[in-house]
Order: sequence, then structure tokens, then C-alpha cells
Amino acid sequence: MKNALLIALISLLSACASNVKTTDVPVEDKQGAPAVPSAPSAQSAVTPIKVDDLSSIQQGPANVAKVIYFDFDSFVIKPEFQSVLTAHAKFLRENANAKVSIAGHTDDRGGREYNLALGQKRAEAVKKALSLLGVSENQLEAVSFGKEKPADPGQGEAAFSKNRRAELNYR
Repeated sequence: MKNALLIALISLLSACASNVKTTDVPVEDKQGAPAVPSAPSAQSAVTPIKVDDLSSIQQGPANVAKVIYFDFDSFVIKPEFQSVLTAHAKFLRENANAKVSIAGHTDDRGGREYNLALGQKRAEAVKKALSLLGVSENQLEAVSFGKEKPADPGQGEAAFSKNRRAELNYR
């Protein structure tokens, strides 16, 4: 039995062998051709991106909060955060290649599944507000961390209120 398997394996491997010898491969002489392509012409439509521009996009709008806080068991955006959302929307409209991830968070009261759902609703509420302010859906992503990443691990209302949030993270 072993001999039959060995013979079958050898015949299978030999059937896959190639008749081309690597020593007989023709080599084309490319002397005189530049090794590095020449620089693009001045008429190129491609605009170079400066590294400084990317870092400013990844930072988002200057001097604007990146956290929206929510009331207990709520995903309604408070009126006091409207100016924050307006500033982020303006920045995102002016920087079409900027993208933002909106992370929804909760305090640690309630079950894991409930908090993941509430965190997602908070992130989606911020995403919807930005979308209504003219930001392209392609620039926005809503995710939930529920109670898994608290801003303040303490107990009590002061800690809980810091954890009920949506964070805008530019990338």
C-alpha cells in the first residue's frame, strides 16, 4: 500500500514538472534605458501631498473638543454640543480626504450587550448629525466600545458622566 502511494505521489509531482530550463531563458539587453523613471512633467495633474497636511488632517479642527457627552441612558445630543459638531462638519467638508471614526462609550452600569447597543446609538447619533451638516457618509464611521474603555475608571456620578460619551478620532 505504501509503495502504491509513493508511486502515485512521484508520478503526480513529475507531471507538474516544467520542461523549461532556467539556463536557456533569453535575456533582453536593456542598456541605455534609465533605471529610475524620469520626474513627472510640470503638466502632471497629480498634486503632491505634504506630510504636514496629513498630520493636520489627522488632528481635526484646531481648538475644538473631540468629545460629545450624553445624559444617563440617552443618545440625544445636547444643544451645548451643536457648535462642536458644526466645527467638525465644516472641517470635514473642507478636507474631503479626512475621515473620522466616532466611538460611542457608556458608563459601566447595565449589561455588556445593552451598553454596546447604547454606545452604537450614541456614535450613530453623532454620525447622523454630521451627515445632516453636509459631511459625506464616506468620511464617517460609527463604532461602539460600550463600557469597555472608560475615560474614568472610578465609581460615582462624576466618573460615570465622563464615560457617557462619543469621541471623534481623525485618521
